[in-house]
Amino acid sequence: MNTIENQLSQLRLHGMYSSWKAMVETRQHHELSFGEGLEVLLQAEAEERIHRRFERLKKSAQFRYQATIEELNLENSRGINKDQITELATGTYLEKGESVLITGATGCGKSFLASALGHQACGQGNKVLYFNTQKLLMKTKMTRIDGSFLKFFDKLAKASLLILDDFGLAHLDKKQQMDLMEIIEDRHGKSSTIIASQLPVGSWYDIIGEATIADAILDRLVHTSHRIELKGESLRKKL
Repeated sequence: MNTIENQLSQLRLHGMYSSWKAMVETRQHHELSFGEGLEVLLQAEAEERIHRRFERLKKSAQFRYQATIEELNLENSRGINKDQITELATGTYLEKGESVLITGATGCGKSFLASALGHQACGQGNKVLYFNTQKLLMKTKMTRIDGSFLKFFDKLAKASLLILDDFGLAHLDKKQQMDLMEIIEDRHGKSSTIIASQLPVGSWYDIIGEATIADAILDRLVHTSHRIELKGESLRKKL
């Protein structure tokens, strides 16, 4: 028995290793045919690999909150449509490369909702990246200085879902406008973007600043977007 366990461990078949140990401890391996036992082991290995991939994706995303769809407060008074959240949870918007725009006052749960949607996307095997918008634009500036911007922009473009939180807390300078335009352009029609902001979408033109660039960015985001406008007083105050 130890030989089998050693080989499974050396081959890094962790799911099969754990399942085999459990089968031996419960003597279940005596009750199953070879085919049945192999099926159990293979299923355990598949589930273990899915779980490990999910954990890697979740860690790489660096979410602000470890939130799930199940934890969302779906009261109608908060401006949340249960059917819309259910649809988004299926991940269909990711397949279509559609955006999700979440707006609402400070503390009403925008970041939590964005994190929950990102968490769900990771569970479906998607690469997700989560950024505070200003910190992202500071990072793009630094990558241009150190020469790694092509690699970084490629990383952003390849993510199935990019979440930009706290959009609109500061006006964008010329370079930030261009960087944001490039990021959105690279993803348009191919990958999804979630933007969370305290400001209504109609105010985003002023935040972006340059009318031509604002038109280009919002044209790529708004027309195929799912809009969620959260309402109610701050959840942080309630807590």
